[in-house]
Amino acid sequence: MSKKMMGRHLFVAVSVGFLSIAAHAQAASKPVAADLGPADSSTRVSLTVALALRNTDQALSLMQSIYRPGSPQFREFLTPSQFYQQFGPTAKTIASVTKHFQAAGFEVAQSTGSHLTITGSAAAVEAEFGIELHTFQAPATAATEAVAFRAPVGTPNIAASIAASVSAVVGFDTMPRYRPKLRHAVKQAATIPLAVTPDSSGTTNPPGELLVTDFARYYDVEPLYNIGLNGRGQTIGIVTFASFTPSDAFAYWKAAGLTVASNRIKQVLVDGGSGPPSDTSGSDETTLDVEQSGGISTGAKIDVYEAPNTSQGFVDDFARAVDANVADTISCSWGSWEFFDTLTTNPEYGSGPVTDPTTGRTESVLKAVNDVLLQGALQGQSVYIASGDAGAYDMTDYYTPPSYPPPKDSVVLSVDDPGVQTWATDVGGTTLPGKQIYEITKTQNLTINIPTEQSWGWDYLLPLCKALELDPISCGIYSGGSGGGVSSFVPKPFYQEGVQGIAATEPHQTLYDFSKTPPAFVATLPGGYEGRNVPDIALNADPETGYVLYYTSSANGFSIESYYGGTSFAAPQMNGATALFDEAVGQRVGLLNSILYDLVREGGAYGGSRAPLRDIKNGDNWYYKSVAGYDQTTGVGVPDFTKLLEALVDQTRF
Repeated sequence: MSKKMMGRHLFVAVSVGFLSIAAHAQAASKPVAADLGPADSSTRVSLTVALALRNTDQALSLMQSIYRPGSPQFREFLTPSQFYQQFGPTAKTIASVTKHFQAAGFEVAQSTGSHLTITGSAAAVEAEFGIELHTFQAPATAATEAVAFRAPVGTPNIAASIAASVSAVVGFDTMPRYRPKLRHAVKQAATIPLAVTPDSSGTTNPPGELLVTDFARYYDVEPLYNIGLNGRGQTIGIVTFASFTPSDAFAYWKAAGLTVASNRIKQVLVDGGSGPPSDTSGSDETTLDVEQSGGISTGAKIDVYEAPNTSQGFVDDFARAVDANVADTISCSWGSWEFFDTLTTNPEYGSGPVTDPTTGRTESVLKAVNDVLLQGALQGQSVYIASGDAGAYDMTDYYTPPSYPPPKDSVVLSVDDPGVQTWATDVGGTTLPGKQIYEITKTQNLTINIPTEQSWGWDYLLPLCKALELDPISCGIYSGGSGGGVSSFVPKPFYQEGVQGIAATEPHQTLYDFSKTPPAFVATLPGGYEGRNVPDIALNADPETGYVLYYTSSANGFSIESYYGGTSFAAPQMNGATALFDEAVGQRVGLLNSILYDLVREGGAYGGSRAPLRDIKNGDNWYYKSVAGYDQTTGVGVPDFTKLLEALVDQTRF
């Protein structure tokens, strides 16, 4: 592969011209945040400066060697110091950027080998970046509380003297912007089944009330336990933006009959942490992440990285988990429509990039996290991300169409960040087979039969909504399902080359906000773009066939809840299972994407007694359909964990 071609596969910065649509998004955001005026000029403001990496072509070349069986460098992972020595900013660069910000009145501290934390007054920030900082008030919605936050007015610009050394600056805004990928069966629409009769899967509990022990039976994890694997010696990392009550996890594991160490959980507070547990902050998400990953790998330690739910916290949380290099495998079940992580300024969803006035190049949160996860993959850290729960229309978490079917331009095909990140494994969702029985009236039930495991798309519940005389939006099912599609911003990675089913973005994707009169333009996404396809793999995520959650609510206290789901279950389940892989192999297995796509490309994924993957050929996510081989609903399919481990072990024999 030529140097030119290798560079093509790394994340490429998106031009300012392409992202000029962000200015319209600021006016079109809903609900509209009220501008309360300039922030106090003496307010202390902390920003994260992500420094540019060096030798990125060589980094990609090394990545391909590290993940290619038979290569002399196969699984010869780097330490953080080795990574920074080869690819991080030089000491001279760090000193130069530090000196620049100190001269501008900032205190500067180096937080990782490629990140600086600069702290100064609001006035200093405004003078340095050519913006005004204002205070905004966002009203409450059905899903969120009212919140006051800081955000910039104007596009931040970075000084030409240091522009080449800086990848991104984040922290101008403090708006909570990332959402957990957790769903519950929609109670108000009576869509919790009276019963779900499973197929002959062998699970002890019925779908909707599953435990990690049921997961282990269904996806063939139990044979790994039978040979003595439990994740001992491994550390699981959870990247999250809400704190939790650790006793919930221990109660869950005890109820499931699992034996675990009492000191296995360590909470790591990043940027001061995410505050006390609360329902509105997403503490149920963090709780299930710990319960699921730690229940599958009972011998592993668990480090929970908790940061504020802001763009700065998002970058810093991943950076801490990767730079510490303690976690062998990591999951995150939070995300945002990828478009929002490219915005120059937006008082509802925060600000992402800064603009270099000399080159016109815009760098974003997407790029900053890409660089962090590149380091993680070279260090052998496996990273799993929930693909999202809004099917093929990730933006519907923020913009609800006015009616069903959605009017033209009221929805766009869209995907979630960080799931679209090149150096992470994006995990989608399925629905388990069985008969779901629903009560329509006191004398009438409706049975929906799912004959085989299929991609999770709640459009299979359309007959239920019709029987309830509800449209899919008021019924609560639109557009629930496995997040999946094609990135409009992250290029197709090398491991997806030559795989049948990999697609480009669809044309005619223009979004208007129909809550405005007349509808307000939000964005036009590029058609025909050869972007990163997601998800990569999938597991059961449908709440109708989902799981039990042990959780202490800040409003109602401790309870045991059933019919929970979302791809936020699938990501930590992959996380926990990978700790078993690492223990078995005797080292980190790292980014799974390379072997997953090699198996499909080379014909070794499906069929036969040793097939590590099971192809999902039924279902959809409201747009993309499950087909033979790769698709944008379940990726390469669902794993048989015992046989996937065999495939990983076979790699070492080349």
